[in-house]
Amino acid sequence: MAAIVLFDGECNFCDASVQFIIKRDPKGYFQFAAQQSDIGETLKHQYKVPNSMDSILVIDQHKVYYSSDAALHISKHLNGLWSYLYMLKATPKPLRDVAYKFIAKNRYAWFGKKDSCMIPPPEIRKRFL
Repeated sequence: MAAIVLFDGECNFCDASVQFIIKRDPKGYFQFAAQQSDIGETLKHQYKVPNSMDSILVIDQHKVYYSSDAALHISKHLNGLWSYLYMLKATPKPLRDVAYKFIAKNRYAWFGKKDSCMIPPPEIRKRFL
């Protein structure tokens, strides 16, 4: 079963992050869904994700990863040197999450916000739920 990345479909930074993951995940380990989509809402409800959660989420083998844990879980499965970022898991989670939350809090101001979710090109559409 593929892991699912739930991302903010209105966030330009999040959209760029999804494109980044797709380019470095040629085996298709990850599938994607916007948190605002019907499937995203259903998965968040199914896994009891709080509405206040302002983070990329990864669901892999029925476990949910949030914030820096989600980002590092993604990096572990990417091609090339990106997988080495997983070594940052040794950094204490509170410290990692401070950096993650700082970026998450400012992502709209720095990168902008979309009026709607992107429509993926046909060659990668099958990876979107």
